Amino acid sequence: MELDGKYVLDATPQEVWDALFDRDVLAKSIPGCQELEQTSDTTFNAIVKLKVGPVSAKFKGDVELSDADEPRSCTLTGRGAGGLAGFASGSAKVVLEETPQGTELTYTAMAKVGGKLAALGSRLIRATSRKLADEFFAKFSEIVAPASISSATEHQEEGAV
Repeated sequence: MELDGKYVLDATPQEVWDALFDRDVLAKSIPGCQELEQTSDTTFNAIVKLKVGPVSAKFKGDVELSDADEPRSCTLTGRGAGGLAGFASGSAKVVLEETPQGTELTYTAMAKVGGKLAALGSRLIRATSRKLADEFFAKFSEIVAPASISSATEHQEEGAV
């Protein structure tokens, strides 16, 4: 499943870039994040508690930032296992472009789930994935540029789980 979104932040591309690699900013931005430990400059171990429909689970996994082209683009990739609930993985290509208003952050995210989560149906998974992506980037925008005109616009969804 693919999700796209766009935010405009009242910050420079370098400020947004630095925040993408800041453990504290990521920990506050990841929905349900209970713990985020930085293991290298670009990798983190995470514990995230999420509820998807009737299924609630604690996922243990990792987050990695790769394909860095400072301060223009990078890829965030996360993988986690939630015991009987199943697994979730996803990645988001993030592109930063300077605009007169600050920085336009666009993302294209891919998500995959398995186990009980996959049995919930693609419609619920798609809606939850959209919600989680919006929560992450909205919180990220709020932290990076509290006065920014962040807006989740031009969302598109494609594919099935």
